[in-house]
Amino acid sequence: MSVQRVSLCDGGPEISEIAFGSWRILDEEPVPTPKALAERLNTCAELGITTIDTAEIYGLYEVEKALGQALTEVQHSFEIVTKCGIDVPSDEKSTAQLPHYNATAENIVACTEKSLQLLGVDTLDVLLVHRPDWFTPAEETARGLTQLLDSGKIRHAGVSNYTYHQFELLQSCMDRPLVTNQLEINLLNMDALYDGTLSQCEQHKIRPMAWSVLAGGELFGDGEAATRLRAAFAAMRDRYDGATDDALATAWVMAHPSRPTAITGSNKIERIRSQAAAANIKLDRQDWYALWSAAKGQPVP
Repeated sequence: MSVQRVSLCDGGPEISEIAFGSWRILDEEPVPTPKALAERLNTCAELGITTIDTAEIYGLYEVEKALGQALTEVQHSFEIVTKCGIDVPSDEKSTAQLPHYNATAENIVACTEKSLQLLGVDTLDVLLVHRPDWFTPAEETARGLTQLLDSGKIRHAGVSNYTYHQFELLQSCMDRPLVTNQLEINLLNMDALYDGTLSQCEQHKIRPMAWSVLAGGELFGDGEAATRLRAAFAAMRDRYDGATDDALATAWVMAHPSRPTAITGSNKIERIRSQAAAANIKLDRQDWYALWSAAKGQPVP
């Protein structure tokens, strides 16, 4: 079975249940050519992964350009989710003297227009505010998002890394729903289970997008929690047709009632294939809690 398509919210955008994350695509040596990236994207599409997650800041403002070049050579169509609102010093952002957030209406619009040009598309499927900007009023951020929605340059708007209250505040300033909150969710970082953000997604009937579902590779390291988790994965593997550790870890995230979509951040096709298989794994309740217990090193309280 291939990765299925889902809606982020009622009447919202339809994306693949697992998205291709582009954060690290230029970290390889040698740097992949547009043709090589296109081949990777075509493989993703064959698996049912038709959504690309990217951001203006990725690769110090170089990833969107690389994706735009690759998209001219792909055989499939993709939905594009990108993020804006982080400025760091670089050749492309010469006015930034230090890393900072900028979610003003002016910057959101300017960043979006740049993303459209680099990606070679007329409209972005989803634009996310990458991080909360504590220095900009929510009404100002909402004004920029609304302007882009009204102009048709973006189809939907959402946020990334917003707390419960930051989400509620921005939503109160919008006349259209925010369609997702992209959050770090994995077995080694369960904050979203406890801080109300996943419950908020359930309340608003929106799917969160989960980044770093493999904890940035820490699940495969030598830490005590990772070691316990690998033992737990091994104990249940046969019940899930020999599923790999990365598939089971991804399935654990996707099994939450808020129905997160998962972003695979790997450059390795074999790992992308493994994580794609997670979309078809239905974890048993006790296995889900067994993984929680292994991660925490204790039974549930």
